[in-house]
Amino acid sequence: MNLKKRAAGAIAVAMSVVVMTSVAQAAPADYKTGVASQATTTDLATNGIAGIAVSMSQYESDAYEYIGLADANVQQMNVARVTSGDAAEQDADAAEEGLTEMTVDVADADTAVQAENAASGTETDVSTETADSEQTEEEELWQNRLMADVNDYLYVRASADADAEIVGKLYKGDVAEIQEEGSGWTHVASGNVDGYVNNDYCVTGTEALAYAQQNFDTEAEVLTNGLRIRSEADENASVITAVSEGTTLKVDSGVETDDKWIAVVYGGTTRYVSADYVTTSLALGEGITIEEEQAELARIAEEEAAKKAAQVTEVTTVQNAAVEATVDDVTLLAAIIQCEAGNEVYEGQLAVGAVVMNRVRSGGYPSTVHDVIYQKSQFPPAGAGSVANVAAKGPKQSCLQAAQEALNGTDNTGGATCFRRASSGHAGVVIGNHVFY
Repeated sequence: MNLKKRAAGAIAVAMSVVVMTSVAQAAPADYKTGVASQATTTDLATNGIAGIAVSMSQYESDAYEYIGLADANVQQMNVARVTSGDAAEQDADAAEEGLTEMTVDVADADTAVQAENAASGTETDVSTETADSEQTEEEELWQNRLMADVNDYLYVRASADADAEIVGKLYKGDVAEIQEEGSGWTHVASGNVDGYVNNDYCVTGTEALAYAQQNFDTEAEVLTNGLRIRSEADENASVITAVSEGTTLKVDSGVETDDKWIAVVYGGTTRYVSADYVTTSLALGEGITIEEEQAELARIAEEEAAKKAAQVTEVTTVQNAAVEATVDDVTLLAAIIQCEAGNEVYEGQLAVGAVVMNRVRSGGYPSTVHDVIYQKSQFPPAGAGSVANVAAKGPKQSCLQAAQEALNGTDNTGGATCFRRASSGHAGVVIGNHVFY
């Protein structure tokens, strides 16, 4: 900017010199001589513009005496030019300052934009982190879980191979913890099962949670004895009953309640319990090993056998008079016993034989074994030809023994003349899978 000022000043001085030189040429000779004499004292090299200014001042002083108005005009011209030069310098300064201010403003704007972008970026990061942190505790817990999306069960194998040994099963509703997830197979652990499952039949993470919530019930486990089940979500509502610690109730998920109450299903109706005394969770299971499954099947079979035995022991056995019978009667009676109760316990086989013999004795049915068995619409296997086929091939030994004992007068049905499946709910003496009446 100083360089610009100096250039403008030099231009103004040069123009003044030119103008004054022209005026001097028009002045008298003695005036010119004076000027020349005075000019010799001016040292341009030493004093620069200052020297010219001193000479001009002296020149102007002498010129006033000779040319008066002409000098005044020169001064006006110089002043105008200097003023114009100063104005130009001021404009240049103003423009430069404006440019500087604009540059600062732009810089400030850029800084502001950068700050805004930085703030925006921070907000985005925070928003992303917030979104991630918005997962519920339950959703976070399920990030490492897997469920089998099947109708019955999914095999768990010893290695990631379809031909590998089967070490267990994940039944529908079982949940497993992911040990290592692969592209085709996933290593899981559930209960005592540890192995690999095919990914094509599984759901994991939040998808598994959604699958569980959609397909399985939520249960509420009672944490205290004497928990009251109420008719409404109100501590003053009527008490339906009280349940003991460890009782499990199905949660009615379709009913909204506040944090103080849990809607449960009791007796087929929606009821309410205090949320402070129960814990809720999805009703899910865990995997089972092949050995555990076999042991469970054996236990169930044993329980069924014990149940049947207990039912039989409750029956009072009556000894009636023996009925004379031929070999054919024994074989025919054994055949109908095998057709109706061949897979039942021995007491159940004897009971079928006793029903036939009770009819023979009753007087309300035919009086012979053959006629009772083949009476119309009474024993379906007889009419279908099954009895004749079994008789021709020879009944199995337990059925022959039961037939002979029934002919000898043993009755463990309490005089029953009919029987049907115990699942029918008909009243009577239950022996095995039949009820006799």
